[in-house]
Formats: sequence, structure tokens, C-alpha cells
Amino acid sequence: MSEARASVPSQRLLVEERRRMIVDYVESNGRATVEELASRFGTSSVTIRNDLETLARSSAIARSHGGALPVTQATTNDVPLNIKETRSHPQKLRIGQAAAKLIQDGETIILDSGSTTAEIARQIRQMKFESLTVVTNALNIALELSGLPNIRVMMLGGLLRQTSYSLVGPDAEQALSRLSADRLFLGVDGLDPVVGVTTPDPLEASLNALMIRVSRETIAVFDASKLGQRSLSVITPVQTLHTAITDNSASPEMVEALRSAGVKVMLV
Repeated sequence: MSEARASVPSQRLLVEERRRMIVDYVESNGRATVEELASRFGTSSVTIRNDLETLARSSAIARSHGGALPVTQATTNDVPLNIKETRSHPQKLRIGQAAAKLIQDGETIILDSGSTTAEIARQIRQMKFESLTVVTNALNIALELSGLPNIRVMMLGGLLRQTSYSLVGPDAEQALSRLSADRLFLGVDGLDPVVGVTTPDPLEASLNALMIRVSRETIAVFDASKLGQRSLSVITPVQTLHTAITDNSASPEMVEALRSAGVKVMLV
């Protein structure tokens, strides 16, 4: 986040955009005071306090005396999608841009649910394809890509998970089992070189494992905070991944562990 962007007067920023930038600033700096944020965003202390109270209620930040601290979120918790989207947004944007460049005209791709895969969908909106088929279990991604010429969207059925806007369960798996895809872009809640790729929900993990089986290539997309984290349900060992796209703050040790497991790592 640039200084110029952060210093834009409040009236020129949408409320949600300002709040997202506040979360990024707090997480990057480890803390922030009300006065510091008010000066940075060119708004009043009252407005910033309201922002912090709203963000704290949704667990995006932790409120402290006179300011805010980052939230240390247990990796077994299922964080709502709208909160995930406020976290590490600049990194997810770069990852989405890099991932979208791998998509070839005429392909069938699978976009898993998640905040990073949603960024890929937003990039696809800006690209010119003569033909592209996108299979997804995510309502928000299907809506993002709806109405675009030459892009066919296939939605999986199933049980709706409120936290991720994703459809899971036997119906989703049955629909997916009849399909074949060129590439899967897999969102990641946790990735540990020993344990594997993980997610909090067992039904999501089961569907993700099937996505891998019906795809010729699996590309994991995640910001570096997911490296070394573990969630409840294991999707697959890391050796199953063909490529991992993450941001350049990833630790060299983790990157080397993935490459040693045969995974191509792209740092953006």
C-alpha cells in the first residue's frame, strides 16, 4: 500500500475500502492508534473509532485501548469470507493477477471457493477470451463471472456453507465427478509441507480432493500467512500440487520445502 493511496482524504475512499486498508495497515505494522489512522486517512477520530468497532465486531482486528491490534486467528476456525477478503488484499490481488495469466483460451478451469480465487475471477472479467468454461462451487465467483460473453459458468449444487458462500456435500461431488478440467485453482486455508493442504470443513476437504482428481493440473493460490498453518481437514499431500502461487514474503525455508517436494513455486 503506497503512502499516496493511504493519505487520500476519507471522502474519496469508499467506507469498505478504507476499512480494508485499515486492516492491512494494522496487520503490516502490528498495531495502530486512532490518531495515527485518522491522520493517515484524513478523517476524524470519531470515524476511525466507528471503523475499528465495526471491524472488531467482525473479528477483522482486535480492539485495544486507543487503537487496534491484529487478530491471532486459530487456524481451525472457519473465518467468514467477508473477513478473509480484508486480509492481505494487496498480496491476494497480485496472486490473482499471476494465476489468471496461466489460463489459456478454450480451457475448462475450476475455481475453488475463497478470497484469493475470487481475485482470479475478477481478473478474468478484464480479460478477452474467445472461449472459457469455469466450474465453481462458489456463489460469489459465479456471480462475478455471470453475463460475460464467451465465458460459460458451471455451478455445482449441494449444501450452502454460509461462511464461504460455497456449495459442498454429496450433490456437489456427484456433479463434479462427471466433469474434467484442465486446471484447478485451489484456495488454501493452511499448507504445511508435512501435514499437507488443509481446510477447516470436512465436506469442503472432500470436494477439494475430488477437484484435484478431475483436473490435469492443480495450482494452489494463497498468501504467505497460510504457510506452516494447519486446519482440521487434510485435502491432499503437498506432493499432489503442481504449482503454488504465493506472495514474496514467504519464508525461504517454506519455499525450499515445497520445491523439494516437487512443487513449482511462484513468488509475486
